[in-house]
Amino acid sequence: MNQPITVLLADDHGLVRRGFRRILEDDPEIRVVGEAADGAEAVKLAQQFEPQVVVMDMAMPGLNGMQACIEILRVLPKTGVLILSMYSEDNYVRNAMKAGAKGYILKDAMDIDLAAAVKKVAAGQKVVGPGLLSSTVEADEDAGKLTPRERQILQLIAEGKSNKEIAALLELSVNTVSVHRANLMEALGIHRTAELVLYAVRKGLVQLP
Repeated sequence: MNQPITVLLADDHGLVRRGFRRILEDDPEIRVVGEAADGAEAVKLAQQFEPQVVVMDMAMPGLNGMQACIEILRVLPKTGVLILSMYSEDNYVRNAMKAGAKGYILKDAMDIDLAAAVKKVAAGQKVVGPGLLSSTVEADEDAGKLTPRERQILQLIAEGKSNKEIAALLELSVNTVSVHRANLMEALGIHRTAELVLYAVRKGLVQLP
């Protein structure tokens, strides 16, 4: 028998994690190796356990699912990330795929087969929930101007975090964050933080409550 697919679960709701864990562990071909309650913990546990698949909620405190995805793939490029989200808008799907996610499915979809989605992602296939954007990521003219790190920082600025808070979350120096901030403003031709926030909202880089 083949080794089971190793999975890390990341969601800030313990009840949701337990539910997903039960669904996945009902399948003998899948083994959950850890659970994370936020994005930063997901990054740490991914480095510790090196799972084949990370099943990650999009909206988590601190680093959200998209930002954690970028951090995990920086260290573990072969890990497949499956994003679970409440947001069905094209921009969110596109941004998750640009961050390197292999899959994007809606948390509240009645017909969600989580185990099947995990197996597809583990096999290197893309998984996009029914009715969502096709797996072809459409070109975004501005997105090409920004590095993944700059997109991360743009997102955190738009969420109202200071350079110091961003530095702590991404384990960078405050000076490095300042440089990235200046570079992304120049790349986008934006000079005020308020305009950056509007841009990020328009592009679906931040989740509005």
